[in-house]
Amino acid sequence: MDVKKFKELPLLGILRGIEQDSLEPLIETVISSGLETIEITMNTKEAPRLIRKAARLANKRLTIGAGTVLDTQSLRAALDEGATFIVMPVLVPDIAKYCVKFKIPFFPGALTPQEIFNAWNSGAAMVKVFPAGFFGPAYFKEIKGPFNDIELLACGGVTPQNLKEYFACGASAIAFGASVFKKEWLAKKDFDSIKAEIKKFILKFRSLSREAI
Repeated sequence: MDVKKFKELPLLGILRGIEQDSLEPLIETVISSGLETIEITMNTKEAPRLIRKAARLANKRLTIGAGTVLDTQSLRAALDEGATFIVMPVLVPDIAKYCVKFKIPFFPGALTPQEIFNAWNSGAAMVKVFPAGFFGPAYFKEIKGPFNDIELLACGGVTPQNLKEYFACGASAIAFGASVFKKEWLAKKDFDSIKAEIKKFILKFRSLSREAI
């Protein structure tokens, strides 16, 4: 993962619990929507296989990482199959040390000021603040007060409607999952609805970039 490039479109899609037969149309949907970065969570059935297949299907058109990585066994399995970044729901020191050693971008989860501070000092590319929606954008503004250099990724509860507020309050990136990759849409293979929802996030972010010019 090129973190600098990710910051140009700092939107991360989270694929959790997806089925093998949905992967190919889903990857094409993500690419055609304009989204550039996704993670496949390791608590998804046959996650390493999905990562390998996604990397092959994307053929470098997407940056693909592994999420919900909680142990070094899962870490190595994900990396062996083509994951280029790692996301954790919490800070796992062994995973952080491995990623730092081998220069793999990683995003550990944290919530309290102490957790956020510890996660950032572990060498993180960004700290995933989760669940962001329970505290809202104002929490990011408070955290950025004493920790203005820490880069934060907002995960959980971010929508196209409140995305602007999260960025204005100090988020460097945002992530979305089940609100976009809805189980009912996947079950019905309603990829058009997924594409439309992703585009809402991208268009909203692009509008912020234009406002800043």
